Amino acid sequence: MISILLAGFFFVGLHLFVAGTSLRDRIVAVLGERGYLGAFSLASLAGILWLIHGWTVAAPMTPLWNVPSLRPVVLALMPFAFIFCVVGLATKNPTAMGGEGVLEEEDPARGILRVTRHPFLSGVALFAFCHMLVNADPPSLLFFGSFLVLALIGPSSIDAKRRRKYGEAWTRFEAVTSIVPFAAIARGRNRLRLKELGAFRIALAVGLFLLVLGFHLRLFGASPLPH
Repeated sequence: MISILLAGFFFVGLHLFVAGTSLRDRIVAVLGERGYLGAFSLASLAGILWLIHGWTVAAPMTPLWNVPSLRPVVLALMPFAFIFCVVGLATKNPTAMGGEGVLEEEDPARGILRVTRHPFLSGVALFAFCHMLVNADPPSLLFFGSFLVLALIGPSSIDAKRRRKYGEAWTRFEAVTSIVPFAAIARGRNRLRLKELGAFRIALAVGLFLLVLGFHLRLFGASPLPH
């Protein structure tokens, strides 16, 4: 438990207190942009591997709750987590490195960006939350909770950096998008256009979900299907 707790603090802290602060700029000044990205990527990978190791070697513990009726709910929600992640990664986004050119377009928020400007992190948050519902033992809660905390806090940190860097261009993009999925649409600042999501991207996401579902027992030693 101590190992996974420390791993969680390291992984979340790395993103919030290094990538999300002026410390990043000081490291970039020393290592350069590529050097920083390389070092940060390696540190992030180390954090994830540490989390996985801590989770897998943790002693079995009694779940804090066990609600079998939650399994169908999780199965219904998980395809959307895959859609947010897959479609989000396949969509050029100014919140990610290399996607800044979108800010100069006449309509900077297209496709899944109309739903949320942080689709991948929304998918991670939903993924982690779903797994916490059906894996309520303390090690699993710490493991998935680390990803959930990062996915919920990360967008505000990313937005602050982009706002400082891109100024008015970012403000224009921010005005027609939202962190919370569908919030901008609900407030009339944007509207959903399903065709822009891409049928192939959605099919790929659903296909990956079904693939993971089919091999879940072999890969992770547990079946997500209702017993």
